[in-house]
Amino acid sequence: MPDLLDGQTAEVWGSGSKPYLLKNIGGVYSCSCPAWRNQSLSIDQRTCKHLRQYRGEAVEMARLGNLIDTAPLRAATVPSAPPLLLAESWNPETDPTGWWLSEKLDGVRAYWDGNQFLSRNGNVFRAPPWFTQGLPETPLDGELWSGRQQFQRTVSIVRRSDACDSWRDVRYLIFDAPTLAQPFEQRQDAVAALLIAHQPPFALGLAQSVCRSAEHLTQELDRIEALGGEGLMLRQPASFYEPRRSSTLLKVKRFQNCEAVVIGHEPGKGRHKGRLGALLVQLPNGIRFACGTGLSDTQRNLPPALGETVTVQFQELTDGGVPRFPVFAGVRNDEPVAQERIHSQSHRKGHVTMSETTSRRFEFVGGNSRKFWEIRVDANDVHVRYGRIGATGQSSHKSFETVAVAEAHAEKLVREKIGKGYVAVA
Repeated sequence: MPDLLDGQTAEVWGSGSKPYLLKNIGGVYSCSCPAWRNQSLSIDQRTCKHLRQYRGEAVEMARLGNLIDTAPLRAATVPSAPPLLLAESWNPETDPTGWWLSEKLDGVRAYWDGNQFLSRNGNVFRAPPWFTQGLPETPLDGELWSGRQQFQRTVSIVRRSDACDSWRDVRYLIFDAPTLAQPFEQRQDAVAALLIAHQPPFALGLAQSVCRSAEHLTQELDRIEALGGEGLMLRQPASFYEPRRSSTLLKVKRFQNCEAVVIGHEPGKGRHKGRLGALLVQLPNGIRFACGTGLSDTQRNLPPALGETVTVQFQELTDGGVPRFPVFAGVRNDEPVAQERIHSQSHRKGHVTMSETTSRRFEFVGGNSRKFWEIRVDANDVHVRYGRIGATGQSSHKSFETVAVAEAHAEKLVREKIGKGYVAVA
C-alpha cells in the first residue's frame, strides 16, 4: 500500500461504525482513533496500530527513530479492538437462496492476529502454546468453542489469566481470513489450505453450505435448535471482508419469550441517572433477574408498576435458569398469570405457556413492510388478527379439543412469527 504524502489523507476501518482518518501534515502523521488521541505524547511522537498497518511497522518505527523511549511506545500500542466483521440481523424480506449457511456458534469470538488471540475489545486470551501450535501468521477470524450450550464454561476457560489445561476442551472454529482481499469463497479455500499445510491440532474450519431456499433455512434452523444450537449465520456469496457491521453477514436466530412480574426498580446510571435503569422481575418459579435493555425513554421515566406482568425476550436460559440477554418486550394487558396456572413443565428450558384470555401483539417493520400480528387464546379457541399497521386487518380463529392443545398451537405460531422477525409490542 502506498505511503501518505504530505497533505494526503486516507480512511481505514477499525472497530467503530465509521472509518478512522489518517493524515500527513508536514511530516506529522495522525489518526482519528481514540488510541492515537489519548496518548500523553507530543503529536509528532504518537503512533497507533492503524498507522503501523497502513505505513508498515518498519517505516513507522523508522519515522519515530530516537524521538521517544520505545518502552512507553510499546505500552501505548498494546493491541486494541481488532477490525472485525460484525453481523446484522436477518430480515425475512431478504431471500437467503444462494447465500452461504453455517451454524451460529455459542462461543467466544476470537481474532488470531498471527501471534495471539484477541477478544472483540482487544483483550488477550492467554491460550497455552500447545493450543496455538500450528496456527499460521496469517490473521484469522473465528470462535473459541467447547460445544453447544457450553457458553459459560467456555468463557470461564478462555478468560483465565493462566493457561489452564481446560483449554484441551476448546476448539478454534475458523470462519474467515480477514486480511485477504478476496471474495468469500477464495478466502474459505485459503483457510482450508492453511489448515492442511500447518495442521493445528485444536483448530478447524467452520462448515459452510449453500442455502437452497427460505424453507431450507427454516429446516436448518429447526435442526440446529433441536441439537441445542443458538442459530445460523448467512454470508453473502462473493462478498469481501468488511471490518465493520455489514449486511453481507446476517445472523438468524429465534428469541424465546417469558412472562415475569415486576418486583423492583433499579436506579439508572450515566445518561439514565434520575430515572429507571432496569426492572427487577421474577419468574413464576421464583427466579429473579434484572432487565434493562429494550426500555424506551418514556418507559424509563414512567416504568411499569410493581406487580405488573411484563413480557421479556431472551436467547436461552443459563445453567441456573436465568434468561440470558433479556430484552423488555412490553407490559401484558391482562391480569398477572397466577403461578398455579403455569403448566408443570414450564420450568423446562425455553418453554413458555399462554394461559386463557392472553392477548399478544407483534409487529414487523422493515423496508416497505409495516405489519402487525395479534393472537389471543380464549379457552380452547385461538383468535388471530393480522394486517398492515394502522389498518383493521383480517381475523381468523380455530377451535381445538382441549385448552392445552390450543395453547400449544398458539405457542407454535408465536415462535414462527418471532423467527420471521416479528417483535412483541404488547
